[in-house]
Amino acid sequence: MAKITGGQITAEALRDKGVKQVFTLSGGHISPIYKHLKALSIELFDTRHEQSAVFMAEAYGRMKREPGIAIVTAGPGFTNALTAVANAYMANSPLVLISGCVGVASVEKLDLQDMYQAPVIEPMVKKALVCHNTERIAEFVDMAYRIAITGRPGPVYLELPVDVLKAEVEQESVKRLNNRAVSHPADPEQADQLLEMLSQASKPIIIAGSGAWYADAGDELIEFVEKTGAPVLTMAGGRGVIPDTHPLCFESALAIRPGSAFVANASADLVLFLGSRLSMLYIFGDIFSKDAKFVQVDIHPDEIGRNRNVDLGILSDIKGLLKMCNRRIDENGTADKLQQQFKGWVSDVKAADEEGKKQSLPLWESKETPIHPMRLAQEVNKFMNKEDDIVIADGGDTQVWMGMTRTVVKPGTYMDSGLYGCLAVGLPYTNTAKYLNPDSRVCLIIGDGSTGFNFMEFETAIRKKLPIVVVISNDLGWGMIRHSQELAFGSAIEDGTFIGSVPYHKLVEDLGGKGFLVTKPEDIAPTLKEAFACGKTACINVMTDPTTVSPGSIALANLGTYSA
Repeated sequence: MAKITGGQITAEALRDKGVKQVFTLSGGHISPIYKHLKALSIELFDTRHEQSAVFMAEAYGRMKREPGIAIVTAGPGFTNALTAVANAYMANSPLVLISGCVGVASVEKLDLQDMYQAPVIEPMVKKALVCHNTERIAEFVDMAYRIAITGRPGPVYLELPVDVLKAEVEQESVKRLNNRAVSHPADPEQADQLLEMLSQASKPIIIAGSGAWYADAGDELIEFVEKTGAPVLTMAGGRGVIPDTHPLCFESALAIRPGSAFVANASADLVLFLGSRLSMLYIFGDIFSKDAKFVQVDIHPDEIGRNRNVDLGILSDIKGLLKMCNRRIDENGTADKLQQQFKGWVSDVKAADEEGKKQSLPLWESKETPIHPMRLAQEVNKFMNKEDDIVIADGGDTQVWMGMTRTVVKPGTYMDSGLYGCLAVGLPYTNTAKYLNPDSRVCLIIGDGSTGFNFMEFETAIRKKLPIVVVISNDLGWGMIRHSQELAFGSAIEDGTFIGSVPYHKLVEDLGGKGFLVTKPEDIAPTLKEAFACGKTACINVMTDPTTVSPGSIALANLGTYSA
């Protein structure tokens, strides 16, 4: 009878799930898989650090809405991956991390890179799986993939000991599974309850989060918004599921964003909360009026009722529920009535939007030097004006400024670290975005502090011929921490918050890319144009004002972290 190794079973199981590439950094404990991945023409996209490989897989999962696959080696390879896994868990990103480990026969013998890995990672993942039977590897791959994408997406861990990968078993003993569960929509009665509450409201808002993106509910959301005439805001992975340019979309639900977000959140008498999480970004629910009715729709029961009493909790994917609501509105003929009912409220939200943006206009158009970071964010936003343009944000203050500025017209085209607030995602995310979208312009805006974490992923981009453009907002250090210390203590602690002027653009040129230095605001746009035209991995080092305090720094200063 024909024999097959565990490494081959793993590779073939990934192929059977439709996997075309894995993100990885090599190591001895995973070499048995590598050999067969190459034979099956599954691309090994290699990075310079395991953290970067997992961040790339996470970005793949967010953009493709299918699990990204990362493969790392045992011990230090595994521990290097943990930060990215934690970020994926908080961001609800579908991800499968496959890690090698010491052989079962070598446990407790002080073998190379031995450690108990699964107990370490278990709190960070939807499920931690360990397969000790070679003939069952394909079952475990199927299980990991299915769990990562079913219900609320998230990371899953699969551990494969090296001797299990090397072992041979009979082909016939391998059970090959290929399963996928489908989420169930809400029942009609709940849709009717939601619409009844809407009919009783005078100032409703809709907030759509990543659940709307993962459910592919963009068309249904636009239809629902247009039928009801209710204003909508988006958040996190939901940015772009309805274009910011839609007349009833008021961009990000982030309260600090210039526009109407704060007023809409605080004034609403009904909140339709669709596939988002009631986190610090909503002041743990306190941004909404205590008297507002609250409808929360989520695929995961743990989220319903977190931080706030809900008047109607619906366990459903967003697409299924909105389809049902749209059908009910058509059947009941209530669209015209609802649109008229909310017309005045929409006018109020529009007025607040115009006033909020008017107040921030001097910052977006600032001519000061050093450059105001909000002017830099606006220049990037204006330049990246094509529908398929992709912008990634990374950093403390830098991510805040970009989140306050970016106009998103297509889902999956704007990413930052998400709720975990993890620095270092920028270059890996950007490399993934360009790798998956070779015909799109891809731009990263990143703080100088964040740039240092995974700097050698510039080399990865150059080696892989990915012509990304990276804009560094260089305020000479860890701006968010520096400013929050100034606010909390009266002065910053220089050791740990000051970096100084680093010629990142020259370092990128030494690696084989193209570098630019910008010190004047009027030079940002022409330099962006030149950087994209050069056809190389490019770095634009922009000297920004180190004294500018972002709303994120103010929020950080008010955390319990700084109490005596």
